[in-house]
Amino acid sequence: MVGAGGGRVNPANPSTPRLSCEPGQPWPMGASCVTLAGSQGVNFAVYSRHAERLEVCLYDARGEGEIARFTLPVCTNGIWHGFVAGLAEGQLYGLRAHGPYQPEQGHRFNPAKLLIDPFARDLVGSTVGLAMERGYRPPEDGAVPTLALDALPDPGDNAARIPKARVLDLEAQLQAGAAMTPRPQRPAAHMVLYEAHVKGLTQRHPEVPEALRGSYAGLVSEPMLAHYRRLGITTLCLLPVHLHISEAHLLQKGLSNYWGYNTLGFFIPEPSYASGQYRDVRTEFRYMVDQLHRHGLEVVLDVVYNHSAESDGLGPTLSWRGLDNASWYALDAHGTYLNHSGCGNSLNLAQPHAVQWVMDSLRWWVQAFGVDGFRFDLATALGRDPEHQYSFHPLAGLLTAITQDPLLGRVKLIAEPWDVGPDGYKLGQFPPGWHEWNDRFRDTSRAFWLGFDCTCGDFARRLTGSSDLFDHAGRNPLASVNLITAHDGMTLADLTAYRRKHNQPNGEDNRDGQQNNHSTNAGVEGPTHDAAVLAVRGQWRRALLATLFCAQGVPQLLAGDELGHSQSGNNNAYCQDNETSWLDWQDADPGLIDFVANLIHLRQTHVALRHARWFTGQLPRWPLLPDAPADVAWDTLGQGADIAWRKPDGSALTATDWEDPQARSFGCLIELAEHGQTPTQRWLLMFHAGAEPAQFALPAGRWLHVLDSAAALVLDPSQWGGAKTSVDDVALPPRSVFAMVQKLGSPT
Repeated sequence: MVGAGGGRVNPANPSTPRLSCEPGQPWPMGASCVTLAGSQGVNFAVYSRHAERLEVCLYDARGEGEIARFTLPVCTNGIWHGFVAGLAEGQLYGLRAHGPYQPEQGHRFNPAKLLIDPFARDLVGSTVGLAMERGYRPPEDGAVPTLALDALPDPGDNAARIPKARVLDLEAQLQAGAAMTPRPQRPAAHMVLYEAHVKGLTQRHPEVPEALRGSYAGLVSEPMLAHYRRLGITTLCLLPVHLHISEAHLLQKGLSNYWGYNTLGFFIPEPSYASGQYRDVRTEFRYMVDQLHRHGLEVVLDVVYNHSAESDGLGPTLSWRGLDNASWYALDAHGTYLNHSGCGNSLNLAQPHAVQWVMDSLRWWVQAFGVDGFRFDLATALGRDPEHQYSFHPLAGLLTAITQDPLLGRVKLIAEPWDVGPDGYKLGQFPPGWHEWNDRFRDTSRAFWLGFDCTCGDFARRLTGSSDLFDHAGRNPLASVNLITAHDGMTLADLTAYRRKHNQPNGEDNRDGQQNNHSTNAGVEGPTHDAAVLAVRGQWRRALLATLFCAQGVPQLLAGDELGHSQSGNNNAYCQDNETSWLDWQDADPGLIDFVANLIHLRQTHVALRHARWFTGQLPRWPLLPDAPADVAWDTLGQGADIAWRKPDGSALTATDWEDPQARSFGCLIELAEHGQTPTQRWLLMFHAGAEPAQFALPAGRWLHVLDSAAALVLDPSQWGGAKTSVDDVALPPRSVFAMVQKLGSPT
């Protein structure tokens, strides 16, 4: 039965009103409640340049019965669109795309498969098992299909198993976002990132109400807010909160994609993190963000635009693949998926409508949900251009669009500056205004403290903001996001307790995960009650943490490192939705929490430990002798410079010293103030990675002991009046970061 204007009612339900689908308009993308020619209804706009016909299927309120189907009547510049008067918010729908099934040409149209709108703002129905919803017919002989065998579309209709998109009133959603507490807009120089998983952060917290554990609301429960305040962090960086599904190989093993880097709904909060205590997941997500803002905290989302949940050529057909595979994905000349993500596919982010899709998604999270920024997973993929063999360029269309956007250009933008494609490592090459994860800081810090190949020169470059990577195009040290650990790898506790990864629970025979972790164990692999071993591990951990918070750049702390959380040596716990990954609050180390909190407070209080200017080693207050010998004491040679580097005996480091692979002890004298102000303090930072104590000569004057990582000592400025002092030299414990402060103008 065909209704006026091409609409078709469901023969099983002839009482359904006939619908008329008018041309409508090719914007906004997706389904939107609009008024056209005096009539209220829903406009549909779907991009598919290669489709021959696009159908919209309407479903009942439970998403179980199709009540009408109509063809979008007009295609404008690759966008199929139509307007149906009388439809309203809450309407459920899916899409069907007609066109050729020619995998070798990149086309995989199959109208038997119901498709999810890439611009859907809400989904109704289960997402369990979607990774098995393939659009091709497996060979009858049971052989493993290949692209060549993948030539026949599967004729089975899967609508009963596919979740349906739900129409939302977009203006109402944006108004709800506009009514939220304003963003804190923390200055980059004061940012302290805290990388966390929504569920894992609270699932085992005994003081979080049981009904809220593992949820968005649990993340802002009073025990968690108290913990954030205690630490002094400024910005939560949440692992993916976009609606995601688990891959087929995980389902077959009884595992799931815990981290969430397999996105299906790029406009939709992950519903499994909802507590059920609120009207819907969007309301709870806004409540979370609003509460964080009320307490001065920012929210940065880890986002995954480099690939979709449709996996490789043998993966499911859920949305983009069925709508216009050749446009949405990066393919070679034979229709094979390029795999710069390592997850089976790479989205073609140079395609203008893909750029629009990413931009609309980002703006949606900022405007409708109030988030403060984004960390882009495998961000090199965002700048790959098919016109230049998919090589990376920092001025590629999507990166330029994001950077110049009046809304997005003002939020926090953080790149993971690599992917697994050719020439994918692009650390330091993103545009001005972007921060970048600095794995060189991570690896060099680990190597210096844990006994791997490293020099003082390597370590000093990372400590001072990695100018070799970021000092260009007007960028400053805050472009570097410094980290010791992240979700992807070992925790801090495991980094100092395991020499090898232990990923057997992941079901891949320990083949997965990084091979080179720069980790060690103090002589015992894994848990131990040996007090001497535990003491050494504690010294390493505190030295690494002190390095993180005394370095130029933006520090990022992995949630749980301050507790001493262990994953039993698993360095790739992406599929461990269990106590491996859920933070162990019951056995948290309160002393370590205090140490981290005091480090963050020390950093926030003193500009010498966090500032946006490159050190020069120059700008003395008075002329120095041009022929000053290298062994002149540092208090006369470096006085007045913003930074001066010296050996333990007080002499300057020579070029040979900087590159000595055996050297593990040196210091720096910092004299710096807020912009335009006169320095009132001199800081002496000393780093000693040796296994025995070491004597360090001090510049002239009276020096206060304010940081001793080996002893877990960090003094708040209010405690400096009772601080221990030294005037000639000081003995540094093994494996320690030591900081001393001298008030300028104080008597010598």
